Amino acid sequence: MARTPLRNSKLLAMPAMPATWRHLREPSEVDWMLISSHLFAHHARLREQPGLARLAYVHTPARYIWEPSVDRRGASPLARMAAAALKPFDRARAQELTSVAANSDYTRERIERVWGISARVIHPPVDVERIQGTDDWAQQVAPTEADVLAKLPEVFVLGASRFVPYKRLEAVIDAGDAAGLPVVIAGGGADEANLRAHASRASVPVTFVLKPTDEMLFALYQRALVLIFPAIEDFGIMPVEAMAAGTPVVVSSQGGAAESARLLAGGVSADCESPGDWRHAIDLASAIDGKSLARRTRLLSRQSFRASIEGWVRDYA
Repeated sequence: MARTPLRNSKLLAMPAMPATWRHLREPSEVDWMLISSHLFAHHARLREQPGLARLAYVHTPARYIWEPSVDRRGASPLARMAAAALKPFDRARAQELTSVAANSDYTRERIERVWGISARVIHPPVDVERIQGTDDWAQQVAPTEADVLAKLPEVFVLGASRFVPYKRLEAVIDAGDAAGLPVVIAGGGADEANLRAHASRASVPVTFVLKPTDEMLFALYQRALVLIFPAIEDFGIMPVEAMAAGTPVVVSSQGGAAESARLLAGGVSADCESPGDWRHAIDLASAIDGKSLARRTRLLSRQSFRASIEGWVRDYA
């Protein structure tokens, strides 16, 4: 499929995905399959070994099929038509799996609700070791990015992600405005113009850092007072990265980011509806000790993930 024009349109490719995954070929015999599944990858099967043990690590059942209320891509008439046909098929294929693991309890609950099966939770790997391997990432950035860092306010709140509506980065601007704190927005995407228009109405400085390198993003984490992450995500890697850098977070009360903030005692999960709510959430988060927080994030390191995956495979394969 990647060698066809469908590569450029996930929506048009969607109806062909189940059959594509269902007829995978492997020239040599294998003992088991471990599937990293988004959308229909959990349908994967080897034609020559249809009864093979299959373990699926599920990032989420397709939200735009099962829960379009949290993913606008499922709102179009074409997507709704496809969803009606695919739901029973998708549920049946999921129930064929030997075992399922979810990337968060939030995803586990969705799996149980839409597929009717139980899953264990294995949090995904975060590059904690890399982030914590450098004391000052500002020393690692390129000269052009070093100039940007040097011009940032001494204290600021950070928002970072792709510039798309569901990431809700305008809420980060509102939070900084409510708390009287400068805002830095890092990332890039189609929603940039709307975010800049929103920033122009704020009473605090808002700085955009476009397409930061990893080094720059890690330096921003280290410099920020808090990371504000209002998106509802199935897990949410960025809040854990920020906590690994010793920076507490303010996240939505819904989704996997709230789960990791709670697990690591690394921030505040809240649905702030007023300026006072934002000020209170930022005050609570910023009081968290960054050094002890950074140590706790090792629970979600690559090493921890590998051990959990290996234990799961040993149980079933």
